[in-house]
Amino acid sequence: GAGPTPTPTPTPTGPYVALGDSYTAGLKIAPQVGEPRGCSRSGVNYPALVAKGLDLAPGQFRDVSCSGARTGDLTGPQQTDGGANPAQLDALTQATRLVTLGIGGNDAGFMQVITECAKDTLVGAVKGLVGDGQADAPCRTHYSSGGTDQLQARVDAAGRQVGTVLQEIRRRSPQARVYVVGYPELLPGDPESCRPTLGATIAPADLGFLVEKERQLNGMLKQRAEAAGAVFVDIAGPSAGHDMCAGEDARWVEPPFPARGLAPVHPNAKGQEAVAAAVLKAVRG
Repeated sequence: GAGPTPTPTPTPTGPYVALGDSYTAGLKIAPQVGEPRGCSRSGVNYPALVAKGLDLAPGQFRDVSCSGARTGDLTGPQQTDGGANPAQLDALTQATRLVTLGIGGNDAGFMQVITECAKDTLVGAVKGLVGDGQADAPCRTHYSSGGTDQLQARVDAAGRQVGTVLQEIRRRSPQARVYVVGYPELLPGDPESCRPTLGATIAPADLGFLVEKERQLNGMLKQRAEAAGAVFVDIAGPSAGHDMCAGEDARWVEPPFPARGLAPVHPNAKGQEAVAAAVLKAVRG
């Protein structure tokens, strides 16, 4: 006969602590709230929307995410233009029941990689003009010089740090349910669709390279979450078709030349709402 129906896990009611970088904080999305101001936290970022969706009282929610954060800033203070953000993990207590973690992109240097790819494309174009030849994927060539995949090495190193952080979260808040939040798709699978937005800023073959590396980053986060007994919240899937090269009405991530007042290559308010929806769906099970 059929076994007993498993008892559903109740949705956590807090206390909830949100940890993470600028993709969590909501860089430049109004209204900017909290201290230090250099963390650029938005009052409508996904942690705030998750807390609202769970009807948490103000004292049951702490958002300590900070723009520019790396894994090291979870265990030590982070200096910002507006003062120091205390070690993010210090917000955790034995009473904490819900934790979201969005980190790893800065450890892998993803924003710097995009900048480097644009620079390499420009250098390659100049070399082509003077007859030195131009590689189809100058950025991929740059990051694989010497026969080593430098970005994979960065992602692997970030993975080890994320694994350590997840162990520490479990130690400090053993009864908390932990959700590792992935990154949204920055670019579409078809690089040609980016030409109207990016023009010749990055070589088409290098756009494919960036897509590949972001998938590796999200894959690492999923693996580390599962190994630590945490839940991975996939954002790449839901964000397909809402990348920086989608139209202004459709995109969840701003392009290098963003809408007025927003941060380039970062989620906009619609992106934060979409991430909140994905997190709430995972939390409610």
